[in-house]
Parts: sequence; C-alpha cells; structure tokens
Amino acid sequence: MPAIEPELQALKENLQDMLSMVKSQIEKCIKAIDKQDASIAKEVVDDEKKINIQELAIDRDCENILALYTPVATDLRLVLATLKITNDLERIGDSAKSLAKMLSNDLSKNEYKWMKELNVVPMLEVLVSMLKEIGNALRKEDTKSVLKTVKKDDDLNDYFKNALKTTASLIRKNPDEAKTILSLFLLIRNLERSGDLTKNIAEEIVFQIEARVVKHRKKL
Repeated sequence: MPAIEPELQALKENLQDMLSMVKSQIEKCIKAIDKQDASIAKEVVDDEKKINIQELAIDRDCENILALYTPVATDLRLVLATLKITNDLERIGDSAKSLAKMLSNDLSKNEYKWMKELNVVPMLEVLVSMLKEIGNALRKEDTKSVLKTVKKDDDLNDYFKNALKTTASLIRKNPDEAKTILSLFLLIRNLERSGDLTKNIAEEIVFQIEARVVKHRKKL
C-alpha cells in the first residue's frame, strides 16, 4: 500500500465527520423550531466551534499531504477538492449558527408563525437532504447522488422567491415589526446561499471523481 493511502483515507473520514456535524446543526435548528425550544438552539451555537476546529484540522492535513507526498492526478484532486469543500461546509455551519442565535432568544408566537409562512423548516429539510446526498456521493464516489443535490437546489431557489413576496406582505401587515421580519428574511437569504454552497460542493465532487470542471454550467 502506498504511504499516502492511509493519509487520504483519514482525510476522507474527517471530511465525512465535518459534513455530519454541519448536517446535525441544521437538524437541531429544525428541532428547535418544531419544539420552540431555545435550549436546543443554544447547543447549535455552542457546537459551532467544533466545526471550525475540524476545518482547521483538515486544512492542516491537506497541507501536510501536499508537502510530504506531492500527490498527483486523482490524489491531488481529492486534496484540492477537500480544501474547497471544508470552506463551504464551514460557511453553511455559520448560517445554521445565525439562525440558532435568533432561536436561542425567547421568540414570540408571531415570530414562529412568520417562520412557518416563510417556509424556514422546509428549506432546512431540503438542505439536510442535499447534505445527505453529498455524503452518499463522497462515500460511494458516485456522481449520480450529486445530480440529485443540484436539482434540489432549485427547490431552495423557489422557496426564496416566494419568501420575497411573503416578506413584503408581512411588512405591510405588521409595519411595527418590520425590523424583525427583515431579520427573518436575511436568514432565509442565508439558507438559499447555503444551497448554492452545497451545489458548489457537488461540483467539487464531480471534479474530484471525474476530473471534469462543471462550474458555471447550467447542467452537470
């Protein structure tokens, strides 16, 4: 077995762990909203540090592999893709943390009602589903799962477009609560952006497995 193989295997496992951590953060946000439980949201805020630590550890591992083994071809693509994927995962984790910070306060019944009207939970559920498909693609080295991820990003875009209209309507009906409603909309924007980041991860996986660059293309 080449000396680099154990290092690459460990890198893959650590990347899967980071992805699972981010997915867990989003799932906790769903649970916090469903149960209207601020304590669950506080767990997300506290645990976000672990994601940052994992990102730094993986970056360091990638640097060591590049310096010590000078990988080429498939191995090099794995390291380069991992560096980009961890950055995107960390940013998705930041979006979950931003939502959790709001949820960790004692929100009013109206705020929970507006979250429902803005489809916050369905958007979070789509993100969880996308990250599951990403995990499958990484584990099986299968780009078919990646295609499913890209298609689901369209659902998030649709939710975001509807949220624009809903936000305007809510502000007209509740002008005194405009600041709070706009804060909710910014969180919606973060979730839509998280979908884009997940799509970026999908593109990196295609690059890693098939040596194809598919960025900025409408279809993979």
